[in-house]
Amino acid sequence: MDLKEVMAVNLRRIRHEKQLTQEELADRSGLSARYVGAIERADVSASVTVLGQISEALGVEPGELLAKSH
Repeated sequence: MDLKEVMAVNLRRIRHEKQLTQEELADRSGLSARYVGAIERADVSASVTVLGQISEALGVEPGELLAKSH
């Protein structure tokens, strides 16, 4: 699994754990809901800036979004 897919899986999991919709996360992070959805589907690669925006909106360290599970 490449990092784009790892981030997609982690983002979806953490967002669900925080009980946020894609729209709510988009509002908190300053992104569009369509873009958040594309990241969660691994259709696009998020920039470092976007990674920071999302991690801040979720209240997690950026590394948590990129951590590969074993």
